[in-house]
Amino acid sequence: MAKELDIQEASICPSTIQMLVKAKKDGVQTCYDRANDMAACPIGDKSACCKNCSMGPCRLSPKDPYAKTGVCGATIDTIQARNFARMVVSGAAAHTDHGMAMLDLFKEVVHGKITDYTIKDVAKLKYVCSEIGIATTVTEDGGVKDRDVKEMALELAEELEKTYTQVEGEIPFMKRVPAKTLERWRELGIVPRGSMRELMEMMHRTHIGVDQEYNNITKQFQRTALSDGWGGSMVATEISDILYGTPKAVHGWVDMGCLDADYVNVIVHGHEPNLFESMIDAVNDPKNIEKAKAAGAKGINLGGMCCSGAEVLMRHGVPHIGNFLSTEAVIVSGAVDAMAVDVQCIKQALAPLSECYGTKFVTTNPRAHIEGAIHVELKEDEPRKCVDKVVEMAIERYKNRNKPVEIPQYKQMSIAGFSHEYINYMLGGKFRSSYKPLNENIINGRIRGVAGVVGCTNPRVKHDWVHVEVVKELIKNNVLVVQTGCSAISLAKVGLMVPEAAKYCGDGLAEICETVGIPPVLNVGSCVDNSRILIACAEMVKTGGLGERISDLPVAGSAPEWMSEKAISIGQYFVSSGVYTVFGATFPVTDNTKFKDLLFKGLADQVGGSWDFAKDPYEHAQLMIDHIDRKREALGIQEKQERKLFGMEDRRAL
Repeated sequence: MAKELDIQEASICPSTIQMLVKAKKDGVQTCYDRANDMAACPIGDKSACCKNCSMGPCRLSPKDPYAKTGVCGATIDTIQARNFARMVVSGAAAHTDHGMAMLDLFKEVVHGKITDYTIKDVAKLKYVCSEIGIATTVTEDGGVKDRDVKEMALELAEELEKTYTQVEGEIPFMKRVPAKTLERWRELGIVPRGSMRELMEMMHRTHIGVDQEYNNITKQFQRTALSDGWGGSMVATEISDILYGTPKAVHGWVDMGCLDADYVNVIVHGHEPNLFESMIDAVNDPKNIEKAKAAGAKGINLGGMCCSGAEVLMRHGVPHIGNFLSTEAVIVSGAVDAMAVDVQCIKQALAPLSECYGTKFVTTNPRAHIEGAIHVELKEDEPRKCVDKVVEMAIERYKNRNKPVEIPQYKQMSIAGFSHEYINYMLGGKFRSSYKPLNENIINGRIRGVAGVVGCTNPRVKHDWVHVEVVKELIKNNVLVVQTGCSAISLAKVGLMVPEAAKYCGDGLAEICETVGIPPVLNVGSCVDNSRILIACAEMVKTGGLGERISDLPVAGSAPEWMSEKAISIGQYFVSSGVYTVFGATFPVTDNTKFKDLLFKGLADQVGGSWDFAKDPYEHAQLMIDHIDRKREALGIQEKQERKLFGMEDRRAL
């Protein structure tokens, strides 16, 4: 018999709680019910089992990890390292495949074979070219002029393709890595050559009877993770900006109150921006709006979920309905007429649940079919055929709604769009854009440091609660927070992504927020956009005053409610880049083992970053604050410097 779910303990999101109550009344299950009824495997949870060959699966005891080995003789350290490596590979492959798909699309757009998308941000194109050494101007007739856009774009595409296909050398965006950090990677032999090679080699090494020394396995999964953060993910973000526009601060509503019973409600959920960009065109097409009105609706209401929702919230202010753990709950409202999905973080349970409520659940990507879903493939040379079909199905469902509609009336305004470029502009204006004000206010102590709080939501912990409490503790202690993905939506829903949230900050951070007019929590995009945080860290080093390596910075990373393998790859590329990173919920290692010591302590000596774990949000935040303080002390900036009115003598000295 299934255990009774305590709904009030499942989430702090009022909309999700309301829909879980309705789900119970309707007799349908969600991931919360399934997680409540299914305990995590205590051996698998600690990565103490191996099923890499048919002599197993072999199960070792987390309580006495060195008591026995696998049938082949594999020790707990080898088993854990291989399991961890495979998580890194899977997560890195997800982002790398996404990035390669974006690059393929970009090439087709530049060649004129795809016409629904265009290069919207020429300035970003030129910026990325200049970052990796591609000329943006030519000298003709004794004068300098801008290069042809198509010519630059083709050269950029050719150069960035090395990120994936190159088998020797260094991937292009290594040119962005601070010199001292890159120098250390070269010494360690972990500079990525090309994503395909790193992923392939890592999978080979984890096969039975190949790499069986945990230090050596760790070396390769670091290189694999770096090929994601500074490669596949970074390419995906930069190409998306070039094609669809670089985000800048924009107002946007979040939460389920953005649904409207009088409108045809269409939701897009997934990770690839091209589906959503085309859907925006479709729902704003006067012909489709007229069809919706003919069916009795006032119009078409578009909303996003998960990371593709975060992308269009950043670029267009399209309402965001909820993060990963709310994707089933929103279907229970009965108000969703169609949900179109592409790749990553799509629960299989959405298909049968949608059938219960009459929602049209549509898969659109050839890489991601789901049993029971309607499949309408999005072809990039004619994307409107797909999205118009989804809108048509949504209108038909609206016309034939036969289930009660209950929409939670909670919604919150937020500000998103804090790309690296916009932060630069925000701090210095158009002509003096610079990270210097940020660095100076870290040095003078008004800002204690910077934290990246990112990642998924996980039904094994109270939905949204850990994210929110960790961030509240950080900003209370003058730590500026940047966020991506589902974590960002958790904070947006509770009102921490508006300037008024400065009232929750310590005095120093509050002063900065009020002066600049920003929230203390900055939404920088989807999970693939964690690469924006890497760029920001590199820019802080480049600006000066905070050390020569990323590992010198008073920064820390966090994923309080992670659940996907992508999170492990993200965490590892931050650790390998030199960032101390704390995970919550669970962590896939066995205590009191050499491999855990390597991840939590030994990597700090190698790359300057290390892993840590804390389930309790207050302990979690304190670990990050303590680390930031240690970095401040090492830099000699621990004592807050008071404001000084500069006279002429002071100015001359400067």
